[in-house]
Amino acid sequence: MSNAPGFVDPFREVAHRPYPLPRGPWVMAQTWHDLLFAHWPVDEAQLRALIPSELELDTFDGRAWIGIVPFRMSGVRVRFTPALPWIGAFPELNLRTYVKFRGKSGVWFFALEAARKLAVDVARSWFHLPYFHARMSCTSSGEAIEYASKRIHRNAKGAEFIGKYAPIAPVERAPPGSLEHWLTERYCLFAADRRGAIYRGDIHHAPWPLQRAQARIDTCTLARAHDIELPALTPHLLFARRLAVRIWPLTREQ
Repeated sequence: MSNAPGFVDPFREVAHRPYPLPRGPWVMAQTWHDLLFAHWPVDEAQLRALIPSELELDTFDGRAWIGIVPFRMSGVRVRFTPALPWIGAFPELNLRTYVKFRGKSGVWFFALEAARKLAVDVARSWFHLPYFHARMSCTSSGEAIEYASKRIHRNAKGAEFIGKYAPIAPVERAPPGSLEHWLTERYCLFAADRRGAIYRGDIHHAPWPLQRAQARIDTCTLARAHDIELPALTPHLLFARRLAVRIWPLTREQ
């Protein structure tokens, strides 16, 4: 795939990682486009009961954070197979916070909305992740992105996100120790199966090419659908145009 148009080798840079690359081969490739990182500080007590007790909530300056991240994916493929346009490109929307387990900081997902039911079914069964099928659109309007998602997953509580967002500053890399670095530079996720076993999934990508952003969020019921109340504050907003990602299989931690 190295000769594909627009290909960027995600392994050109590895020194920024907080720990070495995983042993063994990666199993899935994705490219993420037009991401908005919208984050709100929240009381740690609000989240504690919503994640497994084995995980420690990760905080920045004593505060936990909730992120809502709309974007779209392309080139989704299993290693040694080509990406198929119909099943390998679709919007996704995440509701997330940040946790630690055995010394590693990572992402905990409360919900992941996706517009491809096949991707939802595979992620739920193989990756133990709370994916939900949604009707979604992600369209460009100049530099801006118009985004809409409405959950249509059977027997699930309704959730919706509608908004428009755009970058408003040049691309920068977040300096280590900054809030921007803490919110974005994470190289694993944690998940739990129905029996409560904890899993870790490692990923790799280059450092985030971040831009300060503006956003108009018209509708956002995703957090409330998962018993999380967002504060009446302007969110912290970042934008990233494109990032190539590699993903390793889940490993059971406990």
